[in-house]
Amino acid sequence: MLVWLFGWLGQYYTPFSAVSSLTLRALLAVITALVFSMMFGGRVIRHLRTLKYGQAIRNDGPQSHLAKTGTPTMGGVLILSAIGVSTLLWARLDNPYVWILLVVMVVFGAVGWADDWLKIKYKDPKGLIARKKYFWLSMGALFVGVSLYYIATLQPDIATTREMQDLLLPVFKNWIIPFSALPFGIGFIIFTYFVINGASNAVNLTDGLDGLAILPVVLVAAGLGAMAYVSGDVRFADYLHVPYIAYNSEVIIVCGSMIGAGLGFLWFNAHPAQVFMGDVGALALGAMLGTIAVMTRQEIAFAIMGGLFVAEALSVMLQVGSYKLRKKRVFRMAPLHHHFEEIGWKETQVVARFWIIAIILVILGLMTLKLR
Repeated sequence: MLVWLFGWLGQYYTPFSAVSSLTLRALLAVITALVFSMMFGGRVIRHLRTLKYGQAIRNDGPQSHLAKTGTPTMGGVLILSAIGVSTLLWARLDNPYVWILLVVMVVFGAVGWADDWLKIKYKDPKGLIARKKYFWLSMGALFVGVSLYYIATLQPDIATTREMQDLLLPVFKNWIIPFSALPFGIGFIIFTYFVINGASNAVNLTDGLDGLAILPVVLVAAGLGAMAYVSGDVRFADYLHVPYIAYNSEVIIVCGSMIGAGLGFLWFNAHPAQVFMGDVGALALGAMLGTIAVMTRQEIAFAIMGGLFVAEALSVMLQVGSYKLRKKRVFRMAPLHHHFEEIGWKETQVVARFWIIAIILVILGLMTLKLR
């Protein structure tokens, strides 16, 4: 029913997807999203200022950040709008993976929007109640897990069905973790849930300095786009020993849209930031990256490419765990980028050095394809 619905929608709305070259459409998606962001970025910022959607800054954070109080937030709306417009223009809409990614963007973006709105309304950086926030994030992640499992079961041969569920281990050619061996897709769905929610919250934790999160998001989206291109082409998939999943061919259009939208947003988010993306952007972008990693069956390579996000999330977990167990802190302040600020690094130094690390990690993640 789900695949039939996507196919029906695609028949009646495919404005530019008739362009035969996938590479050309991916490049046009980048350009479209970039131009959209650049054209409407200034207007969105002015509108947010008019509405007084200013960021509430934590009192327990670095004191230098208090000067940022009132900077417009919820700029993630600009990013998601650019992604949505570009994807709808250039992707084949009979592809269920495209629609799943758009649903993820809307659901996680809506949760982030509610969180940002409450922070602004009550001038409180806590935002949405934790249990409500994680309930809806969990619903979004479970929707992806169940949908991808259902699509996998519709494949014509058992080998493809298994490949769309099993966890691929990089470097090792024939080593996998066989989630498909568990009944009803339980292992695959649970693993998908943790990948998506983990990625969503990790990107959100990273978004604490001007431009810090958005460029790594762009870089990882580019890396995952390459993974999608490879796994969506039967020749490359066979040569590089990765699962061939035909639906992934259109995922590169979404990745291209994320790249263009992210670069356009960075123009306004670079230090000193004119706008912050807020949870509406960070939660949605992280969830989309996690979903693409699952679709391409490159979750471990994704963890390598997004190692910066992983480190930020782990720093918070270690800090909280250590304080609860030992009443001692591991870092001067968490997430990790605040620790380096506290030891004397300037904000621009932290951001630039973290960007360099992100570039290196994406290259390492891509290298796992050839090392297999």
